[in-house]
Amino acid sequence: MRSTDDLVNSSEDNFIDSFVEEFCKNQTLTPISIADIAELEARLIVTLPNSYKYLLSNYGLLHTPNVMTKTCDLSVELTQVQDFLSLEDVYSLSKLYEMSGMPKGHILFASDCKGNMFCFKHEDCEKIGSDIPVWFYNQNNQTIEKTADTFNLWLREFSVY
Repeated sequence: MRSTDDLVNSSEDNFIDSFVEEFCKNQTLTPISIADIAELEARLIVTLPNSYKYLLSNYGLLHTPNVMTKTCDLSVELTQVQDFLSLEDVYSLSKLYEMSGMPKGHILFASDCKGNMFCFKHEDCEKIGSDIPVWFYNQNNQTIEKTADTFNLWLREFSVY
C-alpha cells in the first residue's frame, strides 16, 4: 500500500499543507484511511486525484468558515469553500444533485455556504495520478464552470490573498 506522502508529487508545490495550516489549525482533524478512499473510488468507478486523496488521508474532512471571512474582509471575488464532504456524501450527493438538475458526470467533494458545490469531472478522473481541474456547480443557475486548473492550485487561491 502506498504511503500518504506518495500521493502528492514531491516535485510540485504542495499547497495542501499550507491551506490546512492557515484555515484549520485550531480544528481536531481525523484522517481517512486509504482503504476507505479506495472503497469510494470503487463505488464511483473512478480514480480520484492524488492531491485530494492526500488531503483526506492526512487531514480528513475540513470545515473552513475562515475562508469566507478572509475573502469577505478583502472584498475578493472568489468562490468560497466551507465544508469538505464525507465519503458517503461524495457518493450520495453526486447522485442526488444529478437528479435535481446538475449536468451528469461530476463528483462533488466540497460545498460553499449556499449549497453550491465544488467537483471533479468524472472523465478527468481517468487521468490516473494527475492533478485535475476543479469545477464549481452553481445550484441556482444550474451551471458548471472551471474554477482552477488543479486541486492543488485551487487551494492555493485561498492563501494568495
